[in-house]
Amino acid sequence: MTPSLPAAAPVRTVHSFDASTGVPPQVGPFAHATRWGDTLYVTGQMPTDPATGELVPGGLVAETRQVLANLTAVVAHFGATLDDALMVRVYLTDFGDFDRFNAEYRSWFAGPLPSRTCVGVTGLAVGASVEIDLVVGIPGGGAR
Repeated sequence: MTPSLPAAAPVRTVHSFDASTGVPPQVGPFAHATRWGDTLYVTGQMPTDPATGELVPGGLVAETRQVLANLTAVVAHFGATLDDALMVRVYLTDFGDFDRFNAEYRSWFAGPLPSRTCVGVTGLAVGASVEIDLVVGIPGGGAR
């Protein structure tokens, strides 16, 4: 019988970012991401420009690009990429946009796609068409 060592407690760190990191400022009392061990829980990102905090113009495809750019900036802070996503949750205000959303979404992932849920909603903050949140596995523990 091999003795087992007690498991080390995961490191819990809550991070907030300012616009200088390429992420829009929070619009409420929350962090952009919470890290628990090697797992990162990323708050839903809106299609807001980090420099202005305003909704990007151009409709669903432009909004999807901005949301994914914002998510990329958050996960990069922890040494991860979108390809390290384990689970993605998408909120769309119009399922008529589903195919156009999917075409843009797919272009942001180099490897196999993560698990995903897509939910239709009646509205999102700032009048956005799309919001996305993530659960990410940080490769090799990532930056702290």
